[in-house]
Amino acid sequence: MTIRVIIADDQALLRSSLAVLVDTEDDMTVVAETADGAATVDSVRRLRPHVVLMDIRMPVMDGIEATRRIATAAPTSRVLILTTFDTDDHVYASLRAGASGFLLKDSTPRDLLRAIRVVAAGESLLAPSVTRRLIGRVTERRGPATRTLPGVTQREREVLELVGQGLSNLDISTRLHVSMATVKTHIGHLLRKLEARDRAQLVIWAYESGLVEVGGDRRSSDAFSA
Repeated sequence: MTIRVIIADDQALLRSSLAVLVDTEDDMTVVAETADGAATVDSVRRLRPHVVLMDIRMPVMDGIEATRRIATAAPTSRVLILTTFDTDDHVYASLRAGASGFLLKDSTPRDLLRAIRVVAAGESLLAPSVTRRLIGRVTERRGPATRTLPGVTQREREVLELVGQGLSNLDISTRLHVSMATVKTHIGHLLRKLEARDRAQLVIWAYESGLVEVGGDRRSSDAFSA
């Protein structure tokens, strides 16, 4: 499969540089370059790329709002936030809006290309330790849990809590004494019921519903697993 990429950034030189980098890869192609959030949303609706490299600060519409609209209008298109701003609030807002990953602009070309492939494969880019840190800090400031879990069964709540703690599918399988296939089924149900795009958003749900408390016991693995 050739990964179709849209590059969204208001700096023309950076857009062109990223386009050259991506187009040198045999398994990737740039299908559009955009300079603002609104144009990016329009391009995604027309072209249905696999991955959007999205800057946060852009004119007309910022990258976070553009990500939110893409998540609704083109759920199969994955957004990878690429920015110079790495504050907790920016990362949290991006993930909350539906982004599948977050990468700084000073990352190496190798890391960027790897990130595109990871996100295109439907996986989340951030390791659980990073995600838990930022979600924990933001939810701690926001106070008590505010989200309910509509239609989620007791077993699914247990799985969601373990996802929020950063456990991999294998870890969850071992902890609950169920098969890997069963864990994947539960996670699939959670993604559907909570309208979450990926595992990163399930972690947010686990915190915001109070299943995982800031500062509570958490175990982690190196990366999210599908």
